[in-house]
Amino acid sequence: MIQAVILLGAPGAGKGTLAEGLKRSADFIHVSTGDMLREQVKAGRPLGLRAKAYMDQGELVPDDLIMQIIAERLDGGPAAARYLFDGFPRTTEQARGLDALLAARHGGIRKVFLLEASRATLVARLAGRRVCQQCAAVYHLRNIPPRQADVCDQCGGPLRQRPDDTEATVLNRLEVFRQQTEGLIAYYAARGLLARIDAGQQRDQALADIINLLPVATPP
Repeated sequence: MIQAVILLGAPGAGKGTLAEGLKRSADFIHVSTGDMLREQVKAGRPLGLRAKAYMDQGELVPDDLIMQIIAERLDGGPAAARYLFDGFPRTTEQARGLDALLAARHGGIRKVFLLEASRATLVARLAGRRVCQQCAAVYHLRNIPPRQADVCDQCGGPLRQRPDDTEATVLNRLEVFRQQTEGLIAYYAARGLLARIDAGQQRDQALADIINLLPVATPP
């Protein structure tokens, strides 16, 4: 039986960091749609090439194509496994599609964790991020500063702020997230699956809060 847990949260809420912690602390297969899309494109697979046509034009990859890629991922894994979905679904339509995929494989969603932090915290996290232009190492001006300003500790490459990490862009991204996910949050709350996690606290405490609320794995 396939069992799924979902991490939802605005940009800067720490989904990726907490997902890594959960992978180490619990028996989960991590599913990131962004990573899967990149892998499909890099491998030149048919679904990846179809997705690339949209991505190259700056368009969103259609839900039906995303669902096909997820279905392929599920079918390529164990018949009985626990999957951790990171930042997906993003809309109620995608949530219903994921429900259908899991039900067809005799599985379902066990818990949905909504990572919440203040707008000021999210803006500070993203606007302070700097990325090496050569090795892609990530720093933060306050939390993980480089030893020398604007220079990567690992390779000496220049550090830059990503265009979508400027404060104005971050505020817009947060508003888009709010509008996109209002219905989705209500959808999972109505089913008794939603748990709210304080993502503004220290990472280790947020991780512990999630682990304490994880449902016990059901034997296959």
